[in-house]
Amino acid sequence: MRRDPVTGHWVILSPERKMRPRFYVQNGENVLTPGNCPFCEGNESMTPPEIYAVRDRQSRANERGWRLRVVPNKYPALRVEGSLDKRGEGFYDKLNGIGAHEVVIETNSHVKGMDELGVEEVTEIFLTFKRRILDLKKDIRFKYIQVFKNHERMAGATISHPHSQIVALPVVPLRLGEMLDAARGHFEVRDRCMFCDIIYHEGEYGKRVLVENGEFIVISPFAPKMPFELAIYPKGHGASFEDAADSSVGSLASILRDVLGRLNRALERPAYNLILHNSPFGMGCGDYFHWHIELVPVITGTGGFELGTYTYINPTVPEEAIKVLSGKG
Repeated sequence: MRRDPVTGHWVILSPERKMRPRFYVQNGENVLTPGNCPFCEGNESMTPPEIYAVRDRQSRANERGWRLRVVPNKYPALRVEGSLDKRGEGFYDKLNGIGAHEVVIETNSHVKGMDELGVEEVTEIFLTFKRRILDLKKDIRFKYIQVFKNHERMAGATISHPHSQIVALPVVPLRLGEMLDAARGHFEVRDRCMFCDIIYHEGEYGKRVLVENGEFIVISPFAPKMPFELAIYPKGHGASFEDAADSSVGSLASILRDVLGRLNRALERPAYNLILHNSPFGMGCGDYFHWHIELVPVITGTGGFELGTYTYINPTVPEEAIKVLSGKG
């Protein structure tokens, strides 16, 4: 891992990643089938040994009979083994690529997305995220855990079988640091959580709210970077997803299935990225940070202006996006 002294961003240099097989498309065709998919039931030997699984009671580890599996990424961006060895190279900063990189194989079905699974099955996926975070955070080398899902090739997936990923980092990413700085500044001035204020205001305003239930609200942000970008917030304040009650995770699964169904109907099943923004470890940000999920359909690309300025041009006004997703546009 190397830190860019100009921007402050940490970059993971991982030559192993280029060894990943490109299962999605060859000669214009999707070549991955249940017979050769490493994430399908019966092909357990094609992955590293499982870390965690939801199984039938009679089944054995790394064999058939599972409904969900967690395995180490075969081509990891970071590795658990070793020490951080923070050091300098001239005035540059670098450290060893220490962390964890896990794959959550969400279902034994080769094709079912989260919107097609039952609420209980989606709940189990998010409970698995919770359990893996609780386990990984015991390692004092890790400062942050990123849970994310790349759905479809345009969103960065290399295997079509439904899956998510968990990456434990030895540093706090710059983007999260910027969120924390903004939230801390808001709290210091107003003595209130910035995210709780967003939830209250959007609930009162109404025009950027897509759907809500007793525990969660889904909004299109006031200043979205991408068309049809959505944010899912728990209504009750909480900095850490892993501290959420299991019953709340079920409520999250229900509303996420609803939202994905709306995206699929309105946008003809788009590729998307799902990102869990969670609190880092040991930073005492419980009063002012608020965990949430970012859901971004992949509709437009990122151009030179965005890369050069970090200022995004979005052709879709959030209020109009809500109308379209609500079936009123």
